[in-house]
Amino acid sequence: MPLSHPQYYSGILDTVGRTPLVRLNRLYSVYQLKLFAKMEAFNPGGSIKDRTALQLITHAMEKGKLKKGDTVVESSSGNMAIGLAQTCKYLGLSLEVVVDPMVNGQNVKIIKAYGGKVHLVTKPDKQGGFLQARLNKVQEILKNTPNCFWPNQYGNPQNPIAHQQTMHEIIKDLGMAPDYLFAATSTCGTLMGCAEYIKKNNLKTKVIAVDAVGSVIFGSPAGKRKIPGHGAGRKSEFLNQELIFDVVHVNDQECVDGCHKLLNTEALLCGGSSGAVTSAVQKLASTLPKGSTIAMILCDRGERYLDTIYNEKWIEENNFKNTPVLV
Repeated sequence: MPLSHPQYYSGILDTVGRTPLVRLNRLYSVYQLKLFAKMEAFNPGGSIKDRTALQLITHAMEKGKLKKGDTVVESSSGNMAIGLAQTCKYLGLSLEVVVDPMVNGQNVKIIKAYGGKVHLVTKPDKQGGFLQARLNKVQEILKNTPNCFWPNQYGNPQNPIAHQQTMHEIIKDLGMAPDYLFAATSTCGTLMGCAEYIKKNNLKTKVIAVDAVGSVIFGSPAGKRKIPGHGAGRKSEFLNQELIFDVVHVNDQECVDGCHKLLNTEALLCGGSSGAVTSAVQKLASTLPKGSTIAMILCDRGERYLDTIYNEKWIEENNFKNTPVLV
């Protein structure tokens, strides 16, 4: 009897992408919408940023800009740093990341476990907030570190290129283009990669950007935000608003509510930006045609938010409404 072809991956980085698309039957069922979640937590590093990290690093190595033994330097609120930490560890690269006080402590432990060095900036830049402060620190490290490389997730076109594949997977698994795509903002790499794929293939999908209240990406005034990885303190270098159908701004309370809504209806433990996407769907649900197919990109795991979004003490200390929690 002939043996079947072996079904295994040649290395951990080969498992990045091809994440499952899950029908959400219980979430907002009253609106009679067909909701699907792109579960990016299934990436090996636990978030959609694994795709970005792998694309940026492998492209740089293919182009001769980066080689084994070199140092990668990047600014991150957490997930990108973890994606880079795993990628760099596997490919024999050193990593230094710059974070700010909003980073989850669990993320810092994960980065360090992979051998990454973590730099913390404690004061925001007067113009660009903590993001600009992190970028300033990156430039300082680059000047003082030999054989180093900055992937620049904020301006490297390989970022959105990585997420054309994300949109391709959604359509392939769904068997059709969804009517609507809800995606959270940060660098806008995911948002624009998906939007560019939709335009290039002349698809019907309307792209809904989910931004944070206090984020300046779409021209709103800057403000304090407590949920990391969602929104930004400076404009995106990738954003093309002509490809965006609508924008929904979600505050921190709504992020928390959305996370608990996912948990209590679908048993999904997801991160803050996923809660934002969930609340954004609720905000628009009554205006969408019944029977519409909606794809929601859920970016990361909720385990990294057990000390914040899913922690009753943190919720009370930050003056959020008392949402039922598990921890």
